[in-house]
Amino acid sequence: MTSTGRPEKRRAIMDGARRVFGRDGYTRASMDAIADEAKVSKRTIYNHFADKEQLFQAVAVEGGQQVTDAIRRLMDLHLLKILDLEEDLLAFSRDRAATITEFPDHFALVRALEAEVTRIPGPVLERWIAAGPQTAHERLAPYLARIAERGLLVLDDPVTAALHLGQLTVATIIQRSFYGALPLPAEETERVLRDGVRAFLRIYGPPSLRSPGAASF
Repeated sequence: MTSTGRPEKRRAIMDGARRVFGRDGYTRASMDAIADEAKVSKRTIYNHFADKEQLFQAVAVEGGQQVTDAIRRLMDLHLLKILDLEEDLLAFSRDRAATITEFPDHFALVRALEAEVTRIPGPVLERWIAAGPQTAHERLAPYLARIAERGLLVLDDPVTAALHLGQLTVATIIQRSFYGALPLPAEETERVLRDGVRAFLRIYGPPSLRSPGAASF
């Protein structure tokens, strides 16, 4: 990659490429289409990126990092100071699910990436997984461990518990909405998230929360 181009041109290329990759997928996306979408010449693209693979990697990793940073802010907001464990976990899950619609171009690219996963170059896929929300449970685990230190959760493995929280809540929304392509009604989203949080607490909450009808925090 060269560094002769202007930052605003690079930004236009990245934004245009994200839209084209999300719409056409990795294999079908062409540099001509990206140049048209970004309103730049192909020469300008090659001033910034050596080839399509490098451009796709830059776009995918940047989007993953943006979503990851947003989720980290939500963890700080909702999980550092626990007042009502069920409601705080629900508020976190609700805001985390909202990132699907806050970053629509990124999640369109994710849909395309998953559809073509066998065609994505290995190094690109590895960097995207490391940067993106797919490893968010590893960053969530220390927050749950601190909550467990207060006696509000019972955890043998915080990483596994964090993975389960995501699977019971946000992952269900992602699957049912196809990464936001077919958004769920608000009431259904709320029901899925609340049921998921309550299921999580029945598994990982203290004994007083594990029996049917037990009061919530």
